[in-house]
Amino acid sequence: MIPELGQFALALALAVALVQSVVPMLGASRGNLVWMRSAQFTALGQMVFVAGAFGALMWAFVVSDFSVRNVAENSHSLKPMLFKVAATWGSHEGSLLLWTLILTLFGAGVAVFGANIPHALRARTLSVQAWISVGFLSFMLFTSNPFDRLMAAPVDGNDLNPLLQDVGLAMHPPLLYIGYVGFSIVFSFAVAALIEGRVDAAWARWVRPWTLAAWMSLTGGIALGSWWAYYELGWGGWWFWDPVENVSFMPWLLGTALLHSAIVTEKRGAFKSWTILLAILTFSLSLLGTFIVRSGLLTSVHAFAVDPERGVYILALLALSIGGSLTLYAVRAPAMEGGGLFAPISREGGLLVNNLLLATATGTVLFGTLYPLFLEALTGDKISVGPPFYNASFVPIMLPLVFVMALGPFLTWKRADLRGVLQRLRAVAAISVIGALVVWYLVTKGPVLAVLAFGLGIWLFLAVLQEWGAKIKLFRAPLGESLRRARNLPRASHGMTLAHLGLAVCIFGFVGSSAWKEEVVVFAKPGTEVQIAGFDITFEGVEQVPGPNYMAFRGTLVVMRDGDFVQNLYPERRNYPVARSQTTESAIRHTLAGDLYAAISEPAAENTGNAWTLRILYEPLVNFIWIGSFMLVLGGALSLSDRRLRVGAPRRAKAPVAAQPAE
Repeated sequence: MIPELGQFALALALAVALVQSVVPMLGASRGNLVWMRSAQFTALGQMVFVAGAFGALMWAFVVSDFSVRNVAENSHSLKPMLFKVAATWGSHEGSLLLWTLILTLFGAGVAVFGANIPHALRARTLSVQAWISVGFLSFMLFTSNPFDRLMAAPVDGNDLNPLLQDVGLAMHPPLLYIGYVGFSIVFSFAVAALIEGRVDAAWARWVRPWTLAAWMSLTGGIALGSWWAYYELGWGGWWFWDPVENVSFMPWLLGTALLHSAIVTEKRGAFKSWTILLAILTFSLSLLGTFIVRSGLLTSVHAFAVDPERGVYILALLALSIGGSLTLYAVRAPAMEGGGLFAPISREGGLLVNNLLLATATGTVLFGTLYPLFLEALTGDKISVGPPFYNASFVPIMLPLVFVMALGPFLTWKRADLRGVLQRLRAVAAISVIGALVVWYLVTKGPVLAVLAFGLGIWLFLAVLQEWGAKIKLFRAPLGESLRRARNLPRASHGMTLAHLGLAVCIFGFVGSSAWKEEVVVFAKPGTEVQIAGFDITFEGVEQVPGPNYMAFRGTLVVMRDGDFVQNLYPERRNYPVARSQTTESAIRHTLAGDLYAAISEPAAENTGNAWTLRILYEPLVNFIWIGSFMLVLGGALSLSDRRLRVGAPRRAKAPVAAQPAE
């Protein structure tokens, strides 16, 4: 009965979304305040119905109701409770329901927290958001119903993909979807502004917090996904330029450009067309990722391989949303361009270079992602575009961006003195060059480009610190004065500093773990010894260990250094009998300097005497990636907590009524 209630709630949500997609838009065009305000109630109603449907599906997973096809195909009675709950969004149908729930949550957020937004703009924004809801709700009900029943319920389920039975990956999809879908409300604001024909500083102020929330969540989702791939998949990498990785990375790149572009629109009234276009393209790339993952075009560890009917439906939705919004942009955007003039050397100019480089980098990733698909469709030839292509094309685009990022905060609005800025950064430049030369001296292996990137990371880190120190007059005023200035700085300023520092820290991790990684792969028997990065590692053998719903082969490695015991590592190879699949559980010794990483796989060929394949890696500075990612998310959260962003653009205060003279 509960699943039927969930399906009925989805049908009601679709009906409410249809009303919301039409009535508020008509109300805004006719100036009917009642019709415009109806969007607030329908947005909340939509959220309640979709949340009820999501709760019904989660209930079916928790109680193991195997009469529901989705539960039977993705759960099992022996599965730990956490993964029963996570299985709610672990399937194609469940992930779409989570996507739609987040979509309605953002709409409800604008309805509740958008009191300062003009009635017409809020009505149009929520109406456009409802258009998107109609597409996904109808997609679920007609092609991907999460509540489909089985005529004969099985005794037990097929279990969730074992790769997804992990705490990190249980949280990865919700964070990623909040980022993906969060850009939908920014898209809706952009389309509403095009329909209204007006973009100004107030509009940019309303858009910024939603953009920041989506960007922050997408950052966390990508970082968590790469961390999961690092420790779970057993190959020791945190990014492989997989197409499904790329479709989450592209909205992040354009979302970053959108954040900075909205600042210029708010502060200077410029970049209006840029901001609108970036808002449309960022969410369009999110939809494109949905199509690629669910259309059956590719199969990866992340992807849902589904029937073509679903892919055609999403392709039609993609064509309507992207084609329609870009057509509207082409018609309306030229009339809205304007704003403050600025010289090429200015903060606006620096942010324009930032936008151009990020857009070019996004285009490079998009080409590398789609080219193999188009080639296979046209010729039948299958190729893969991997790290060599991106290292040769993407990385050279990002290095100038890092250089400009360090300069940007020192530039003034409208016109800046570049020579003066460079003079202020002379010490930073000297230390960066010396640091790069020291790294080159210590690490002779690896490409020169890696040394250059590391030097630019130092340049960015020190420049950000210098800019922050200048704001609070660090070492140029008494300590108490500097602390007072730091307390009085807006939180958004602290957030920007922390996020830029986080990117510099990430660069150290990217370069160290990619350019100077060491790896040894051997056929190991008890007593086999391996030397790597100054460590002496002895393979002690393998034992069987039972798990709640798996059987594991656990290896034991004794790690020594200079004759002293360091610790034992216990990598595992797990066998899930119900799902008929296996996973690799790596063992990692984490330090700030680098990780010692171990993984085992199935016994090798018979002529090796049933030895195990042992993979040992040393990943220098890899933990800087996770530290830097946390700093990026924390910087975004700190900025989002700034009251100026939380309350949006304030309404103009009414002029005080003049006091009447006493009679």
